[in-house]
Amino acid sequence: MKIYAPDGRIGVPPKPRAPSPAVLTGLRVAVLDNGKPNARLLLTRAAEQLAARTGAVVELVTDKGPGHNAATACSDLVLDRITEEVDLVLTGSAD
Repeated sequence: MKIYAPDGRIGVPPKPRAPSPAVLTGLRVAVLDNGKPNARLLLTRAAEQLAARTGAVVELVTDKGPGHNAATACSDLVLDRITEEVDLVLTGSAD
């Protein structure tokens, strides 16, 4: 008789998320359009409302880069730009 452990294999532990800032005043916000229908409009409006309520600034609205869609990661160029230019990113939407 062979007994299998129900917990499966142990993988690499997940990396923790960056801590959320306590105050958004003065932070630079980006919108990363994930390619879903109306994502840019929805996320841009949400970013504008967030900025109006908190004193943050919408600094960048962009897509993932040429040839990228909702199922792919953004290009390294876009990721580098976001890393250098903003403090907070809004992205993602569902159908």
